[in-house]
Amino acid sequence: MSGRMTIVSVRPWPVAAAWFSLCLFLGLLLAIWIPSRPAGAVQLGESRYRELKRVLVLHSFGREFRPWSEYARSIKAELERQSPWPLDVQEHTLLTARFNNPGPEAPFVEYLGSLYQGALPDIVISIGAPAARFVQRYRQKLFPDTPMILTVVEQRLVNRFELTDNDVVVAVRNDFTAAFENILEVMPDTKNVAVVIGASPLEKFWMDEVRRDLKPLESRLAFSWYSDLSFDEILKRGASLPPHTALFWGLMSVDAAGIVHEGDIALRSLHAVANAPIFSYQEPFFGGSTVGGPMHSVAETSARTVGAAIRILGGEKPSSIKYDPIGFAPPKYDWRELQRWGISVSRLPPGSEILFREPSIWERFRWQMVMISAVFLVQAGLISGLLHERRRRRVAEVESRQRFTELAHVTRYSAVGEMTTSIAHELNQPLGSILTNTETAELMLKGPSPDLGEVRQILADIRRDDHRASEVIRRLRSVLKKTPFEIEDIELNDTVREAIGLVRAVADGRRIALTYMPALADLHVKGDPVQLQQVVLNLIINAMDAISDADIGKREVRVSTTRADNRAEVRVTDTGPGIAASDLANVFNPFFTTKPHGMGMGLAIARTIIEAHHGSIAASSQTGGGALFTIRLPLIRW
Repeated sequence: MSGRMTIVSVRPWPVAAAWFSLCLFLGLLLAIWIPSRPAGAVQLGESRYRELKRVLVLHSFGREFRPWSEYARSIKAELERQSPWPLDVQEHTLLTARFNNPGPEAPFVEYLGSLYQGALPDIVISIGAPAARFVQRYRQKLFPDTPMILTVVEQRLVNRFELTDNDVVVAVRNDFTAAFENILEVMPDTKNVAVVIGASPLEKFWMDEVRRDLKPLESRLAFSWYSDLSFDEILKRGASLPPHTALFWGLMSVDAAGIVHEGDIALRSLHAVANAPIFSYQEPFFGGSTVGGPMHSVAETSARTVGAAIRILGGEKPSSIKYDPIGFAPPKYDWRELQRWGISVSRLPPGSEILFREPSIWERFRWQMVMISAVFLVQAGLISGLLHERRRRRVAEVESRQRFTELAHVTRYSAVGEMTTSIAHELNQPLGSILTNTETAELMLKGPSPDLGEVRQILADIRRDDHRASEVIRRLRSVLKKTPFEIEDIELNDTVREAIGLVRAVADGRRIALTYMPALADLHVKGDPVQLQQVVLNLIINAMDAISDADIGKREVRVSTTRADNRAEVRVTDTGPGIAASDLANVFNPFFTTKPHGMGMGLAIARTIIEAHHGSIAASSQTGGGALFTIRLPLIRW
C-alpha cells in the first residue's frame, strides 16, 4: 500500500443529534394523538392484565332454548362490553330440567366439582328457575363462598329460604291476567284462547299457575289447554281453530311426547299453519311470529344482571344489591301481524310501540318520487308549451294557407287578365256562329216552303256552338273561383288538357305553336285540379313570354305528361333563350323575376302548390336551347 491513502474523519455527534431530534418529534406526535387517561384509569387498565375474572353461566335447558337463550346471549355480550377485566366465561347446561322424569343429578355435580377444584369461579350466574334451584341446592358442595346471581327467575320460583348474603336475585313477575286482557283489548270479539305450554316439570308448574291466574276471565273467555298434546297434534289443531280464537304461546321446551324443541322452531312452525293470531308475554318470541303486547324486556333484565355482576366482581358485597321483581315493559306490537290479522292500531293501549312497520311507498322512495314528480312537472310544462306552440303554428299555418289561397287567386286573375283577348276570341267565335245560324234559320222559315232538314242542321250547329261557349265559360269559372285547398282523385292528362284549352287562343294569337302530348295511360293523382291547372297555366304563359321575341317559325311550347316509376311527370319546354345558370337557383324564390313588369310570385306560388301535393318542381336549361320545367307528383297506388 502506498502512503497516498486518504483517511476521512467522520464526527458522530451530528448524526446522533439528528436521530435524537427525530425520536423527540415522534414522541410529541404520539403525546398529541393518544388521549390522556386519568391515573385511576391507568391503574385499572393495568389491573385488567393482572386479574382474570372467571364467570360460570349455568343454563336451565340448554344454550338455544328460548326465552332463556336470548337473555343469556344479551347478558354475556353486555358483560364483556362493560367489564374492565379480562373474562373467562364458561357455560354449562342442566340437562335434567328437560325431562318429565329427571334422573339423578349427582354425576353432573361431581363433574362440576372436579372441573372447578382448586380454581373456583369468581361469580356464578344461573339462567332460569331450574338452574337457580340447582346452584342453591349444591352450593355448599360446589361453590360455598362464590357469589351468585339468580337471574331470569319468576318471583314465585325463587327459593328464598336458601338465599344467602352471597346471592343477588334478578326476578321477573308474570302477570298473565294483563297478558290476556291485552288480547281482549286489541281483539274484543275474541271468544276462545288456545294456550300452548309444554310438558316439562317447569312447564307443568306454569300450566297450573296460568289456570289459577285466569279464573277471573273464565266468564269472558273459553280456554283450550294443549299441555297434554304432542306438538304435531298442536299444529293440527292450530290450523283449524274456530273463528274469534287466539293462540297464547307460553313455553314449549318439551312436548307431551317428550320431544325437545330448541330455539323458536316450534313457534315458527305453528305460525306458518295457524289460522289465528299468536300472543306471548316473552320478548324473545317477538319479532316474526307473535302479535305482541306487554312482555318482559330482555334489555332491562340483562342490564340489572350485568350491573350486579360488575359491582360484585369489583368487590361490592352481594347483600347490598337488591332489586324488585321486573314486571312487563310497555306493550310492543308487530306491524306485520297487525296487518295480517286486521287489528286496528286505534285499539292498541296508549303508549304502545309499533315495530317492523313497513315504510310506505312515499317513505321508501321519497327522493325518487320527488325526482319523478319533478320530471313529470317539467315534462308537463314542456308538453304544454309544445302544445301551445303547435296551436300557434297551426293557426299560423291556417292563416298562411288563407293568405296563400288569396294570393294564388289573385295570381289566377292576373293570368286570366293576360288571356282576355284569347277568352274573347274563344267566346266570339261560337257566339258569332250562333247569330249567323239564327238569322239564316229565320230567313228560311219566312219562305213559303222551308227546308226542315236544313233547319235541323242549323239548330244542331247552334247547339254545338252553345256547348263550345259554355265550355269556355266553365273552364274560366273553374280557374277564377275562390275555393279552399281540396284534395280529390283526378286524372292528370285531362287536367292538363283543360288548362291548355284555356290558353290555346292566346298561343294562336301570338302565333306560337302550342302542342300537347299526353301519356298513353291514365295518370291518377291526388290533388286540387284548380291549383294544378294554375301551375300549368303559369308555366305555359311564362314559356310564351320567353319566346315572344323569337322568330315566328321558332315559337314553340311543348307540354307532355309521362309516367316515371311511381310518379307522374308534367314537362313544359320552350324554344326560348333558356335560363341563365346564375338564375337557376333563384327562379322559385319569391319576388325573383326576369320580366320587366313581373312581380316574381308566380313560380314561388307554383312551387308551394306542388309541395303541398307532396310533389316537386324543377327548372333547367336544355342543351339545344330553351327552358324545361318538370313537375313530379306521386301516383295513386291501387
